[in-house]
Amino acid sequence: MRCPFCGNVDTQVKDSRPAEDHVAIRRRRFCPACGGRFTTYERVQLRDLVVIKSNGKREDFDRVKLERSIRIAMQKRPVEPERLDQMISGIVRRLESMGDTDIPSKVIGEIVMEALARIDTVGYVRFASVYKNFQAADDFEEFVAELRPPTPKDG
Repeated sequence: MRCPFCGNVDTQVKDSRPAEDHVAIRRRRFCPACGGRFTTYERVQLRDLVVIKSNGKREDFDRVKLERSIRIAMQKRPVEPERLDQMISGIVRRLESMGDTDIPSKVIGEIVMEALARIDTVGYVRFASVYKNFQAADDFEEFVAELRPPTPKDG
C-alpha cells in the first residue's frame, strides 16, 4: 500500500481488525520511510456496478459518493457514525445482490430513502429534497404532509 504522505510503496501493517460489523477489515499502517501512520479499509466487492443516470449516461458506482451524500443529509443528526456505516454497507450489499450490474440511479435513490426513513426522518427529508429536486417550500410541505399520519376529523 502506498504511503499517502511520502508515496513510499513499502508500508507495513501494524494492526488488523474487523470493522463495520465484520464487513470490512481495518488496517493500521506505518511507513518506515517517513514515519507516517494511516488507516486503510478492505471490503469485499462482489461485482462492479454501473449506475444508469436519468439522462442515460453510465458511470461506475462510487461507494464514497453514496456515503458522502448520506453523511451530508445526516449532518448534525443524533445517529452514531457506526450505524450509518452499517446502513451504507447494507445498501451496497443489497445493490450487489440485485443480480444485475447495471442499476438505475432512481433505484439507488429509492433504496437510500427507504433506509434513511427507518433511521432518521430529518435526514430522510434532507436527502429527498436533493434527490427529488425540490424547487420551493411547497415541495417540502407536500412531502412532509405525506409523512404525517392522518388526523381524525373533528365532527
